[in-house]
Amino acid sequence: MNTRLSVNVNKLATLRNARGSNNPDIIDLVTKIESYGANGITIHPRPDERHITLKDVYDISAIVKTDFNVEGYPDQRFMEIINDIRPEQVTLVPDSPDVITSNRGWLESDLNIDLKSIVSTIKDLGPKVSLFIDPTTSMVDLALNCGVDRIELYTGVYAKKFKKNKLSAVDDCVTASKYAKNKGLDVNAGHDLDLNNLNYLKENIPFLYEVSIGHALICDSLIYGLEDTISKYLSQIS
Repeated sequence: MNTRLSVNVNKLATLRNARGSNNPDIIDLVTKIESYGANGITIHPRPDERHITLKDVYDISAIVKTDFNVEGYPDQRFMEIINDIRPEQVTLVPDSPDVITSNRGWLESDLNIDLKSIVSTIKDLGPKVSLFIDPTTSMVDLALNCGVDRIELYTGVYAKKFKKNKLSAVDDCVTASKYAKNKGLDVNAGHDLDLNNLNYLKENIPFLYEVSIGHALICDSLIYGLEDTISKYLSQIS
């Protein structure tokens, strides 16, 4: 099966915000990214609006034609956003406001909130719900207990291991993904995936449903251009 590519546009908003203007124009680029073949758009509207702003959320929601994936920590602000725009997918992450980027999956110790109830509330609104987890079977069980439709494997550790020994780097991801698939969950993946390590992940997890990629893809577009870069990433997962 072809794995879907969802392009995370946070970094484009970071670049725009650096000058306090509308260059680059996020709405124009979302339209272009979709026309270049991406299967979805991902955003992470953090409370400090360091990249994607609240206005961006609603503006993108109004024009996006592919699957819209909104990720974030399910606080009141986030839940109000989801209630308003009802994207195709919601990815729940455990990030505290001070972290630079999502750097791990949920842990049992994070569950000082009723995550199961939150998942149920979101699903009642229509979106599919994915839980961002480290690639372990115990965290797959946690996701199952919460009632999600999908998991997103945190692949930061995989990416680091890949640079040293790719043969063993993917083992945890394969084990967790097969376990999740056998339990009826779709499997997404994201974090530090790039043109070097993406195809190997796909070869070892052929049923991978979707990858969400932002930082590396935007960096590569400085070299290859946005359209050719998206084509290169799509070729790695087709």
